[in-house]
Amino acid sequence: MSRQPEAEDHVNVTGLLRAWSAGDEAALDRLVPVVHDELKRIARKYVARERQGHTLQPSALVNEAFLRLVEVRGVSWQDRAHFFALSAQMMRRILVNYALARGTRKRGGAVRHVSLNEDLVVSSRDSEIVELDAALESLAKLDARKARIVELRFFAGLSVEETAVALKVSPQTVLRDWKLSKTWLAREMGLPAAD
Repeated sequence: MSRQPEAEDHVNVTGLLRAWSAGDEAALDRLVPVVHDELKRIARKYVARERQGHTLQPSALVNEAFLRLVEVRGVSWQDRAHFFALSAQMMRRILVNYALARGTRKRGGAVRHVSLNEDLVVSSRDSEIVELDAALESLAKLDARKARIVELRFFAGLSVEETAVALKVSPQTVLRDWKLSKTWLAREMGLPAAD
């Protein structure tokens, strides 16, 4: 049996999400294997940014995020991009809560390395995760769309085009807001200006 084209995967995910939203529990059972690999890819990106010796594994992060997503009621899933954006947001919250639980509310320490490029590489300190989260929350208060673009591009790993579709804006708007967001976050966090 040959692999279906990627576009059909998106339609299948969207259809399954909508069926699940409508109360079809069997759709959830069919959805899990379809989205699991992509969720694990997102989780690996998150965990790779964590400090050495971090005990939360990608599989555990995926499982925790998925359990939280299943508990969310009343979500009207728009499409695949919406699902992965919310999944990435859940993973971000889990890691921030994990960092906070480790007692890392204090700032300081050695020089920080946070690169606000496409991969937005964050060094491996819990306090920096908390700091990035706080900066992103501040950005959301000023401009919710720009904060969502950072979440979708950085945390969910969506392309410019997928982000544009998810937010119902043009790719040019995504690119412009992405650039402004990186600059704002760098300034907020006291980092060198982003490229």
